[in-house]
Amino acid sequence: MTGPAIGRLDGELDLDAPGAMGDDADALRAAVAARLGAPEASLPPLEVRRRAVDARRGRVRFHLTVGARPAEAPPLGAPEPREVAGPPVVIVGGGPAGLYCAYQLARDGVASIVLDRGKPVQARRRDLKGLTQHGRVDPDSNYCFGEGGAGTYSDGKLYTRAHKRGDVRDVIEVLARHGAPADILVDARPHIGSNKLPRVITALREHLEACGVQFRFGARVVALGVEGPAGARRVAGVELASGETIAARQVVIATGHSARDVLALLGAAGVGLVAKPFAMGVRIEHPQPLIDRIQYGRFAGHARLRAAPYRVAHTTRGPVLPRGGADAERGVFSFCMCPGGWIVPASTEPDGLVVNGMSLSRRDSPYANSGMVVAIELADLAAAGLTAAHGPMAGIELQARLERAAMAAGGGGLRAPAARVTDFVRGHASTTVPASSYEPGLAAGDLAEVLDACGLGLAARLRAALRDFDRQLRGYVTDDAVLVGVESRTSSPVRVPRDATTLASPDVAGLYPTGEGAGYAGGIVSAAMDGVRVARAIVAARAASP
Repeated sequence: MTGPAIGRLDGELDLDAPGAMGDDADALRAAVAARLGAPEASLPPLEVRRRAVDARRGRVRFHLTVGARPAEAPPLGAPEPREVAGPPVVIVGGGPAGLYCAYQLARDGVASIVLDRGKPVQARRRDLKGLTQHGRVDPDSNYCFGEGGAGTYSDGKLYTRAHKRGDVRDVIEVLARHGAPADILVDARPHIGSNKLPRVITALREHLEACGVQFRFGARVVALGVEGPAGARRVAGVELASGETIAARQVVIATGHSARDVLALLGAAGVGLVAKPFAMGVRIEHPQPLIDRIQYGRFAGHARLRAAPYRVAHTTRGPVLPRGGADAERGVFSFCMCPGGWIVPASTEPDGLVVNGMSLSRRDSPYANSGMVVAIELADLAAAGLTAAHGPMAGIELQARLERAAMAAGGGGLRAPAARVTDFVRGHASTTVPASSYEPGLAAGDLAEVLDACGLGLAARLRAALRDFDRQLRGYVTDDAVLVGVESRTSSPVRVPRDATTLASPDVAGLYPTGEGAGYAGGIVSAAMDGVRVARAIVAARAASP
């Protein structure tokens, strides 16, 4: 980046700052003045625009991007939503894709009705308590379904690599405008936390309601209305489980990656579906102080350092199926890492067990957990015979098989099958496991047997990767770490095709697949950006129609 002119601060300045400077305004000002060769008094008021921490190689440093604070800061999340009017767009799903689609439509004054099968944020808390304390699964209200979607109560991580898909800053500003901590505007890896995000989501929804956007909870869609002859079919609306029908000329499908019944109803309405790669595996949990020591070394426990995250990846080689077949490379990688967090039950169906991770804003749990998953390619589904039997829903069948095996191995009540990492790497079953954040409890046993219930050799690939991760992060394979099964909902195994320009379904005019469930996103921010893109496409289509 080109540096600013001497004596003033035009544009931005990148600098490395010692840990003590991370949030010390006077020290920061002195460092900028020294870097520019100018007196401090000549500098304008400063602001930190981006902050990242680096504690490698025995030192604590903050990478800062600094600029002049504007005399009058522009409003966050502009332009404002305004009063909406006209025939409403029906948006199926109240997660980030659906919420941001409604928000962008309201910026253009376009009305929408957001339908969510689950409950509002506060009422949803009771159903999560039923999951964690009583092992009771409500298929319409859980960690995946309900106001705000899966991200509301499972961490609120805003980090994304999808910067080419839309305006990341806009997404984050909208959250900050509605009560998210201002730090998310600056941090390189922004995070809100499951204790704060629900209030933000509620405020965002209430803002939209004040503009005339309608929200309906407990409104599960069971059928898509389609009219017209073959080759000229278009959407007519949706039917709810209550029997009510809602007419609409544009319907946005913004459900998450776990809404399997929505994919089925789309297929029944003649909407094309295609299988796509995804990943499955387990959650791995360590004591957070151990991860801090691995990552920060002698600076572990430093007052200005948050709970340490990590990211690892490995490529394994092996047959597509354990019994033979082509030698294939498959990635094994950490996913949705939660420093200072908890493992939670994320089941959406009573006969299957799924786990996920979450953390609160302070990330002060004594545990660190992460998904540890193996890539599943289309060749794996075909070799297992699932493609021939289940078509584009082959990946969903594979997920379900693994989830049912986990439920059986856990023994019920959402107890999760588990193994010490050291036992698993040696190929042994576990008779005991360390303490864990997973509240329903763990059942020690042979986790490899659970993973291999899907017939793809996941255990062997995971075992090889863990050995490599222990070389990358010394001490990672330890008796104090535990593997918890299963993490099967990393992304949707199905994509709903759409036109690359109009973003509409090529099979049913007026139908707009969006977000994670349709196969176009992988997290809060990317889903939100995709919802914005679809909203803009709808506004453009309305403007172009006679």
